[in-house]
Amino acid sequence: MDRLVLAFITGNTAKFREALRAVKPYGISLVQRNAEKLEIQSASLEEISLRAAKEAYRILGEPLVVEDSGLFVESLKGFPGPYSSYVYKTIGVPGLLKLLEGETHRRACFRAAVALVTSCYEGVFIGETCGVIAGKARGSRGFGFDPVFIPEGASKTFAEMSLEEKNKYSHRAKAFSRMASYVASNPSIISCGDSPVSG
Repeated sequence: MDRLVLAFITGNTAKFREALRAVKPYGISLVQRNAEKLEIQSASLEEISLRAAKEAYRILGEPLVVEDSGLFVESLKGFPGPYSSYVYKTIGVPGLLKLLEGETHRRACFRAAVALVTSCYEGVFIGETCGVIAGKARGSRGFGFDPVFIPEGASKTFAEMSLEEKNKYSHRAKAFSRMASYVASNPSIISCGDSPVSG
């Protein structure tokens, strides 16, 4: 059977590699499209990713996915959450560690929302991984807040892990795997039949 192909709208090659590895076992392939992504302000990752995917589909007209993720730190009442990318660009890892200085409760969850849009389907698939924020940055792999996030059941930060190791825990891998599993079970949503489907 031919592989099902979806465009993944992202300029982040490391993120693309993670996603590609996650969907491969389901007979799905991704093509990276570095198109400009609509970024709305919302407290909902699902809304952010779906709006961006719908806009990208309107422009490109091909089956595609958009992923948005956030780091939710419990002692910071879920901050930075859906604003993680902006917070990373402005205060970075050192700024996050500064906010948690002296804090013993360091539990946090990474959450990813993968929005899939085709001509007859719109849906969002969620992946979540919880763990703790390390006391200092460790490792040089990954991106974003990976150097300070240690997932439950691991002793390494995401930035200390190989891609294979990270994908065993990754919120992104979970969300893409759920999406890929759904598509593999419902391949007609890519080419689309006569009747619209929504999920």
